[in-house]
Amino acid sequence: MSERPEYAVFCGIDVGKGAHHAVALDVAGKRLHDKELPQDEAALRAMFQRRLVHGPVLVVVDQPNNIGALAIAVARDSGCQVAYLPGLAMRRIADLHPGQAKTDARDAYVIAEAARSMPHTLRRVDIGEAALAELDVLVGFDDDLASEATRLVNRIRGLLGGIHPALERVLGPRVQQAGALALLMTFGGPVGLRTAGRRKLLSVATKGSPRFNTAVIDELLAALDEQTVVVPGTDAAQQVLPRLAKSLAEVLDQRKAIAAQVEKVLDAHPLAGVLISMPGVGVRTAARIQLEVGDASGFPTSGHLAAYAGLAPVTTRSGSSIRGEHPSRAGNKQLKRAMFLAAFAALRDPVSRAYYDRKRAEGKKHNAALICLARRRCDVLHAMLRTGAHYNPPKPAAA
Repeated sequence: MSERPEYAVFCGIDVGKGAHHAVALDVAGKRLHDKELPQDEAALRAMFQRRLVHGPVLVVVDQPNNIGALAIAVARDSGCQVAYLPGLAMRRIADLHPGQAKTDARDAYVIAEAARSMPHTLRRVDIGEAALAELDVLVGFDDDLASEATRLVNRIRGLLGGIHPALERVLGPRVQQAGALALLMTFGGPVGLRTAGRRKLLSVATKGSPRFNTAVIDELLAALDEQTVVVPGTDAAQQVLPRLAKSLAEVLDQRKAIAAQVEKVLDAHPLAGVLISMPGVGVRTAARIQLEVGDASGFPTSGHLAAYAGLAPVTTRSGSSIRGEHPSRAGNKQLKRAMFLAAFAALRDPVSRAYYDRKRAEGKKHNAALICLARRRCDVLHAMLRTGAHYNPPKPAAA
């Protein structure tokens, strides 16, 4: 929060599931309130109204979502300004205060004191909380579905690799395609696939996915002929594989439905078109960036955004003996992953590909070159969000 209005009361709330603890300080640091606060609208509103008698109130929480959402909504409805203190900053500020106790009352005091004396450590809570709250729920559920899909894929590939490695080499990389899932759901493992015959396999596979053409079926049949012995556990796998494939198909269908809902919610945001116009940024990536960055007003420069995402290298320097840089292990992990995946998807873009190839030519490995590309794209993304301008690819220099 770069701009700081004149507040008369700084209210720090250590949020909890059943009850919060609130500490209110005036400008001089005098405690106006230091009590447990029920997770109840009436109690929250009454406390905020009593503090507003002294003048403008700034309410600061340590968790802006989930269990802290009600406190934020009531504070705004009561006429208070709202911000939040990130957990890492809170722990560092707590070390500046005497004592080693870890209590709700002490944490609430640390939050209120940070709001009073160190306003630069605070982060704003986006005003469009209704759309962002819906987006947060949908994206969180999609992340859960993605984890479940990964688990099922690994389970299917593990079973196939244990009973028929040659078959796994053919179906494993394609296991999320509709054709492969249709084959597994219909015929199970290698025994059912071998007895089905080429014509039936082609009919079932192409009905699920046109990409399963004759060449893929021929490759599948050739893989089945490579192994003549039956590995123990094949019969059980023959029964389990169709159920795993059915579960995976259902999860993938749910992800498609959630993606459509995310796109619908995202379209209502004015910056959605700005984000998606950037090469490599899809609906899911744009939603994650929107949730973590907002309109980028909380980041004065693109360097601040890169550091927050954990994409800025960390410099190590001590005298003349230790000098160098290494990748950062800090930052927002979800944002870093989104920026990394977007950079990987952007390799089809000529400008991004040229920068990636240049870094590879300098001797960097694949992941390091992608991190460099993601860091460079932070500059572009920051400028786009701050100005609201769509992506405009650079024009080649005149000869």
